Amino acid sequence: MRRRRENCNEAWLKTSLAVARGAFLRLANTASDLLFPPSCAGCGEHLARAGSLCGPCWAEVRFIDKPYCPVLGTPFSHDLGAEILSAEAIADPPPFARSRSVAVHEGIIREMVHSLKYNDRLDLAPWMAAWLARAGAELLADCDVIVPVPLHARRFWMRRSNQSAELARHVARRSDRPFEPDALKRVKRTRQQVGLGLSQRTANVQGAFKVPPDREILVRGRNVLLIDDVYTTGATVKAAARALLRSGAARVDVLTFGRAIKQELPV
Repeated sequence: MRRRRENCNEAWLKTSLAVARGAFLRLANTASDLLFPPSCAGCGEHLARAGSLCGPCWAEVRFIDKPYCPVLGTPFSHDLGAEILSAEAIADPPPFARSRSVAVHEGIIREMVHSLKYNDRLDLAPWMAAWLARAGAELLADCDVIVPVPLHARRFWMRRSNQSAELARHVARRSDRPFEPDALKRVKRTRQQVGLGLSQRTANVQGAFKVPPDREILVRGRNVLLIDDVYTTGATVKAAARALLRSGAARVDVLTFGRAIKQELPV
């Protein structure tokens, strides 16, 4: 009788905790909606739920789907075959194995990245991560650990957050993969990449990244998924990938939210 009473009390306690947790989550969601009312990230129009765009803004997004270069992920105008590489991938093979992006970095996509990066819109990170998880499904299936492109300590102090780390954190949570934000360090304070040409960008980030000796165990022999907000020329993610490979990573794949496309649709 006593054991039955104890079991009943334990069951009641678990039920009460579950009810309290549910009430707390509903209260937290209500508070979040009051602070950040669901709205379109493009035009600000009020929406029924967070994590979406209004119809007109959605229609403007150029999502990057197949066919694309299997290495660089740049879109082709028509299907050339699964093994056909882009001219850029042939002429200048990257240190990473594969790169994928959600959409072309323009219009709404650029505004979302800018809001997350400079306007403290961290509420955008979870649903941007949902798009990242979809675009990088094949990379996530093969990865052992997720690492964000880091900011230099001084720049992190000025911005108060690292947009790449916020995206990577939520992607890791959605995909149930280890998230290691300290596996890679930016040891060189570089200039802003905006406005720099390819050669300038490459020189700017040369030697900028390093895996600390006590963190090498996090990447050695593992398939690393490197996450950044935007792929422009690839100089940053290439430098970061080289640092990871020098520290023993078995392979590095790259996943970004936006992708700058030099030509309309390269073939």
